[in-house]
Amino acid sequence: VQLQASGGGLVQAGGSLKLSCAASGRTFSGYNMGWFRQAPGKEREFVAGINWRGDSTDYADSVQGRFIISRDNIKNTVYLQMNSLKPEDTAVYYCARHKIAYRTTLRVADDFGSWGQGTQLTVSS
Repeated sequence: VQLQASGGGLVQAGGSLKLSCAASGRTFSGYNMGWFRQAPGKEREFVAGINWRGDSTDYADSVQGRFIISRDNIKNTVYLQMNSLKPEDTAVYYCARHKIAYRTTLRVADDFGSWGQGTQLTVSS
């Protein structure tokens, strides 16, 4: 599967932005999807995950209540709605697909085997 992330950009603190990640091929609907991010000089970290049915989600504490992950299994796309953005949200955001279909884990990076190219989010103060 190929993943294409988009929607990043420059936004002021307090603003909102929505990221999209389109998956090619048919191997999308049965797989958990996740968003991760990596800021300069920092390790990649989990942001949000959604199960293959779209009825279970998980969020990092730092984004809980501000970010919403969703998916459209018809459009083969996963989204990340980001609200109340903070300068510390600045990072390259990556979408990823779980290695194995129909699993339960949502936040462990090593469980994800297909990664998009990343999209830059910059939040100005």
